[in-house]
Amino acid sequence: MKFAVIQFPGSNCDIDMLSAIREIVKEEADYVWYAETSLEGYDAVLLPGGFSYGDYLRTGAIAKFAPIMSEVIRFATEGKPVLGVCNGFQILTESGLLPGALIRNKNLHFVCKMSQLKIENTATLFTNAYQQNDTLSIPIAHGEGNYYCDEETLQRLKENKQIVFTYAGENPNGSIANIAGIVNEQGNVLGMMPHPERVVESLLGSADGLNVFQSIVKQWRESHVN
Repeated sequence: MKFAVIQFPGSNCDIDMLSAIREIVKEEADYVWYAETSLEGYDAVLLPGGFSYGDYLRTGAIAKFAPIMSEVIRFATEGKPVLGVCNGFQILTESGLLPGALIRNKNLHFVCKMSQLKIENTATLFTNAYQQNDTLSIPIAHGEGNYYCDEETLQRLKENKQIVFTYAGENPNGSIANIAGIVNEQGNVLGMMPHPERVVESLLGSADGLNVFQSIVKQWRESHVN
């Protein structure tokens, strides 16, 4: 399986993402610069965290106009896996690939620490390697991770089981319904604020993020069995 790690000016979690795929998951991965216009030959797209375009205007608001994003939207529309983490989640909402928006943390401070997550839906291509009652320790590092949507959208997210991760215990940013990650209605686009790429081996203090990537690979392999 071959992953594309999109690099924007200001990305800073791209190395972590590439290393997780190449060194731990043992699959192929390449950097794809924001000015490129093709994702030909790739099976999944990863939008890493960071501060694309310095977070000017709004987080992710400028990145959505990058040349590669038209191709990411096409890629997602075709049902292929797209994962956006932290700033990548923000870009996905700004691009219309996911509903809602990420706004300033409730306490107006940047928060960087471990978070406890509850898995709300294991029947997705990003969570099929987890168990329903698993509680995960995955770090967060953001100033605008407060997920917000209107009541109608929230009800739709709940009815369609699009809420994939919620914060267990403490809600570190004020997100509505404790939301930490959601998928689109088709189920092939996931946005999440916590950083699974930072916890893919026990040496890092937790390997709880590894199954996000292994789930993608597992689903891809099953769909490509002759």
